[in-house]
Amino acid sequence: MKKIFLSIAILFISFLGTYAQKYAYIDSEYIMENIPEYKDAQTELDNLSKDWQKEIEKKFKDIDNLYKAFQAESVLLPEDVKKKRENEIIALEKEAKDLQKKRFGKDGDLFKKRQDLVKPIQDKVYNAIEKRAQDKNYIFVFDKAGSLTIMYADAKYDISDDILEDLGYKLNKAPKVTNTNINKGTGTGTGTQPTQPGRDTKPKQEERSR
Repeated sequence: MKKIFLSIAILFISFLGTYAQKYAYIDSEYIMENIPEYKDAQTELDNLSKDWQKEIEKKFKDIDNLYKAFQAESVLLPEDVKKKRENEIIALEKEAKDLQKKRFGKDGDLFKKRQDLVKPIQDKVYNAIEKRAQDKNYIFVFDKAGSLTIMYADAKYDISDDILEDLGYKLNKAPKVTNTNINKGTGTGTGTQPTQPGRDTKPKQEERSR
């Protein structure tokens, strides 16, 4: 009976060992940071956002100056002229707010531009992950940069560099750290993460849109 139990236990442990190796994980932030096209897209989006913000701020500043001038002159203006000036200022303010919403609102110009520039890169990365997962028979591929809390990760299962290589980006790599405690004993999901050349070892927070 003991021999039978021992055999079953060995088979069960072997099954778990085999199953455990059917997963891998990536760091999507690390992958994107090492894709030059993504960096270029982020720079273009940042510059565009700054230009649009300056444009909107100037409009509000001009409106504020008009309102201050109107307040100073209003006591001397006829009622019909006063009403006309008020309506003009209200119309300009609405125009500025509409522009702000158009540029930065939900589904606005910045969102659409981000979709145009970033989504094709994200799709390319996803397709590479999907292909590698199918080729290697991974059941799961976790994203360490996402909201999932990983308490421990063995760096040998980190396929981030493999994905970059599949995409055609060659990296100067040093040997990976074999075992990593991500959050030993704190239960908060923060702590030391796998260390690789050029990678941020600080805890990753939940991302953007991608």
